[in-house]
Amino acid sequence: MNRWSLNGEWELYYVPQKDSELSHPAQLAGSGARRLTARVPGNVELDMHEAGLIDDPYTGDTVKKLEIYELYEWWYVREFDTPQEPGSKQLVFHGVDCIATYWLNGVELGRSDNMLIAHTFEVDGLLSKDGPNRLAVRLQSPIYEAMRYDYDPSMWAMDYNWSQLWIRKAAHGFGWDIMPRAVSAGLWREVELIVRDDVEIMTPYIYTKRLEGTAALIGMQYNLKADPAWFREMTLRLVGVCGDSRFEHRCSVNFSSGHIDLRIDDARLWWPRGYGEAHLYELHTELLHGDTVIAARSDTFGVRTVELLHSAVTSTDEGGEFLFKVNDEPIFCKGSNWVPADMYHSRDKSRIPRMLDLFAEMNCNIVRIWGGGVYEDHDFFERCDREGLMVWQDFAFACALYPQTELFYEKVRQEARFIVRKLRNHPSLILWCGDNEIDMFSFHRQIDPGLNRISREVLPAIVAQCDPHRAYLASSPYVSEEVWRRRNLALLPEDHLWGPRDYYKSSYYTASQMHFVSEIGYHGCPSVESIERFIAPEHRWPWQHNEQWALHGSDPMALGGCWSYRTELMANQIKEVFGEIPDTLDDFAIASQISQAEAKKFFVEMVRLRKWRRTGIVWWNMIDGWPQFSDAVVDYYFDKKLAFHYLQRVHQDVCIMIDEPSDWHVRAVVSNDTLADRAGSYRIRDADSGETLLEGEFVAAANGNADLGRVRVSHSEQRMFLIEWTIDGETYHNHYLLGFPGFSLERYKGWMKQLTLPEGAAGRRREAHGGSESEAGVEAIQEKRPVVGQGN
Repeated sequence: MNRWSLNGEWELYYVPQKDSELSHPAQLAGSGARRLTARVPGNVELDMHEAGLIDDPYTGDTVKKLEIYELYEWWYVREFDTPQEPGSKQLVFHGVDCIATYWLNGVELGRSDNMLIAHTFEVDGLLSKDGPNRLAVRLQSPIYEAMRYDYDPSMWAMDYNWSQLWIRKAAHGFGWDIMPRAVSAGLWREVELIVRDDVEIMTPYIYTKRLEGTAALIGMQYNLKADPAWFREMTLRLVGVCGDSRFEHRCSVNFSSGHIDLRIDDARLWWPRGYGEAHLYELHTELLHGDTVIAARSDTFGVRTVELLHSAVTSTDEGGEFLFKVNDEPIFCKGSNWVPADMYHSRDKSRIPRMLDLFAEMNCNIVRIWGGGVYEDHDFFERCDREGLMVWQDFAFACALYPQTELFYEKVRQEARFIVRKLRNHPSLILWCGDNEIDMFSFHRQIDPGLNRISREVLPAIVAQCDPHRAYLASSPYVSEEVWRRRNLALLPEDHLWGPRDYYKSSYYTASQMHFVSEIGYHGCPSVESIERFIAPEHRWPWQHNEQWALHGSDPMALGGCWSYRTELMANQIKEVFGEIPDTLDDFAIASQISQAEAKKFFVEMVRLRKWRRTGIVWWNMIDGWPQFSDAVVDYYFDKKLAFHYLQRVHQDVCIMIDEPSDWHVRAVVSNDTLADRAGSYRIRDADSGETLLEGEFVAAANGNADLGRVRVSHSEQRMFLIEWTIDGETYHNHYLLGFPGFSLERYKGWMKQLTLPEGAAGRRREAHGGSESEAGVEAIQEKRPVVGQGN
């Protein structure tokens, strides 16, 4: 199989759809439609900005001005030569946004209406033999498309999102509290012409059946394209290698599909980060006719078993659980939610490697791909496979009640079947989840979540059909029949802890009975330096009644929208910690970053201190997909907020933490998230006096917690304790903030000087520390972006 890229320059025509009389690409010439040069992969807004037709969509209020283009249609056109080699030929569009019609040499190939999956067209007999081929794609308005459907009383969406209910397009693009409204269009992933061989080994399905001591039993289903006259004359030969572990297997071929059982003695297992090496096997498969190799392929797989143990309810009296086990070992999960890499998804590919660097640097062992975005490509999962980063994959449904009709169910089946078959061989993928929060939205609208046939019937049926050896969860959080019967969300074993978002140590957080937190967040202001890149000078301060702060908050209406409260929320969270809201931008930014950092550190500690009653936390979120004020700990420009550094400390495999006061004391605890006992020494001292409060040697048992001792305290004190420990010659740090708010911002700044933080942490200006991490390696297209208000 050979691939011919059709990426690069295309012609792009556009016109308001209501004024368009275009029905065929031959009509484009002389039609009056505007024309410009486009890039594929791309988004139309980026091409318009490159051509100087619009301002930078990421800055100021430009994105709001682009809403008029939601009602346009767009025509992509290019020419290419036919490859002169034998084999059947296919055109593959890996990502098309979204309501598309395709023509090759004037002949309509077909139509598609799903941004989230690839679309393939057989083109044998349609390619030109003499001259260039002319390929055209029309993208029509998803808003007009959405208006063609009926909307039943069982359906519901947030204020800006009704138009996305029928449209299989990344939901965040219609406006979200983490992304702007950017109902874009474009060929956002690669386009290629594939020439297929007459004989092929198709992508196999490989899974771990079970472990037996040091051996592993592996199952593999294969599918072949070959002449059936050769059945029983053909042989499959498999060779798998991982380091010094090797296996071989041969079997006869009796049909185009079949199943093979393999045994690997002394198998190298795939482990999540911290629990062992993420071993991967390279599998080379050959198809032989007699002694001649007629087809071959190489694949990568991991040997591991995964279980999700979860109960229908949990409570202090009844007990319960929500626990991942890998290779029969319980795994304590620490990680972050994955939000869209960019508001324009053609930029995803260039940003994702650096984004995943952050997860590795943070020592995350799990990432949850939130259901309001897109399905990431193989390069994302291959990196997770290598890093031991477990992936919780939501299907692309979020925060809405979708159509419950056979027409929509069939759309969902096609999408899910494609995605499951595409991603199912990645060992990092541990869970398919039906959606994000739809059970909760249904519950709050007094509709039984069990009536959602998408998550209860359609999706689990596809998973059972195409990936029967991987866990499925109907929704996150999942509202079981028993939770619904009792009408009590306090019984959820796994939960999203948002609530009032008040003081981060309030009872809303600390009294929750959940076992697993899959969303929890707290606002943190970007650095002043980053704010200056996306907010115009006249809008940078004050924050009150500020259109651009609200728009980058992210509310599509700016002031007056349903999410415009978020700027005031960020300010009030500062006040919760410091008793007042700073009156300068510099102090506002640092105070906000401190409140966020202390909150998120506390959230991880409150879960980790109660291991195994609590089994994991996936906080919201690592990095922004556009420049904004948000819960992210790294802003769009890759500038790390203070919370990144605090979280990095409490994500360490072995961490010493201090619990909240009880009985005149605080308790010091060492937590070990590895499969080996760890020994070391520690010291806890007062940041003001330097007095040693507790010190000694410790042995932390594998995968457990151990008490180190207690320190006498009083609730009336406001103190910072500095924690230091050494294991195998390497020293680690953490701290604990004692007392009730409000704290003095100036006193806290003094404490920070003793925290051995990296240079430039906590939103300081670049000139204060000689450079920012956001300068290094930012994509060239970002570097061209001007500072708002300073021209192009």
